[in-house]
Amino acid sequence: MRDDLGSTQPLVPPIYQSSVYTFRDLDHVDHVYEQQETGYIYARDGHPNATRLAEQLAAVEQAEWAMICATGMGAISAALLATLQQGDRILASTRLYGRTSQLLVQELPRFGVQTSWVDVCDLAQVEAALQQPARLLFVETISNPLLRVVDVEALARLAHQHDCLFVVDNTFATPVLLRPHALSADLVVESLTKIIGGHGDITLGMISGAGLKAGTSEFHTQVAQVISMWGLTANPFDCWLGERGLPTLSLRVRQASQNALQLSHWLATQPGVSAVIYPGCAQHPDHDLARRVLPDGYGHMLCFALEGGREAVNRFMRQAPGIPFSPSLGYTRTTCSHPGTTSHRHASPAEKRRQGIHEGLIRLSVGVEDLAEIQKEMARGLRQ
Repeated sequence: MRDDLGSTQPLVPPIYQSSVYTFRDLDHVDHVYEQQETGYIYARDGHPNATRLAEQLAAVEQAEWAMICATGMGAISAALLATLQQGDRILASTRLYGRTSQLLVQELPRFGVQTSWVDVCDLAQVEAALQQPARLLFVETISNPLLRVVDVEALARLAHQHDCLFVVDNTFATPVLLRPHALSADLVVESLTKIIGGHGDITLGMISGAGLKAGTSEFHTQVAQVISMWGLTANPFDCWLGERGLPTLSLRVRQASQNALQLSHWLATQPGVSAVIYPGCAQHPDHDLARRVLPDGYGHMLCFALEGGREAVNRFMRQAPGIPFSPSLGYTRTTCSHPGTTSHRHASPAEKRRQGIHEGLIRLSVGVEDLAEIQKEMARGLRQ
């Protein structure tokens, strides 16, 4: 039996929940497998909801292709598995999400891939590190958690001068504030779980490609094979929810960024707050660069430090239940997290000290609520 909608089409696309698709005969099977006819075979290899979401994100990212993965880490894994071989070397930022660092340090050496670490905010250091051959350079546009901003265009230029792929995690900036492909990044990954999804109800990732190497159909096919064979495919319902969130993405990112900027200035005046870390603040080490590369906003993430360490953080959390502790980010409402015990829990004490991750540091994911509402609840948490 076939669905027959007559001459009309649904305004909202359906969820294609089927795990497998049917064929007329063996000739039809051959034609689909050999891409002589379009069609789907098995949901692990692709399904209509993933295709729709990928096509829309490719347009937003200014990419030549995009693919959806089950998680943000799945997208990072797909980028690495599709590009690396035994004996390759990665050049990676010294400021990465904790799980990304774990992947590079604990997992890839088992496959004969080594990682060298470099301060990507120091272009001279990057150029020196590239004197030794590297397969790819991996960075975050705005780092997690301390919000260092990188010069994507300059890093792309250096990487390509040394025949090195440039891979960018753009989760904190999103394509609303920065499009790495427009600045010559080869591969871009996004955790759609965060503000692109925006409603705290999906777990998804995206990888997109552009340029002379990563933009080719051969590269796209290689990534697709990795996603299928390693089981990194996203499910249809999450893809459907992800597509639902896209029309409001720009509105949400811009409103949350505006709230974060104003909240950063307000926090700097509050007793008990020893530091505020936000690219929109003049004292941020990358403020001048951020003004140039993020002209439409500095993002919805900020950090602040409390005098009193862990106990001060506990007091804040208990006194401000309207700012829920949530070890993720990008929800429509403001949430907080504690990098030392969540995102960077497994980093060594020395690594935490190097990055400036201490017991009194709180990471805030600012939402789209009325600013006065956020400030009122924050004030409750900061009350001595």
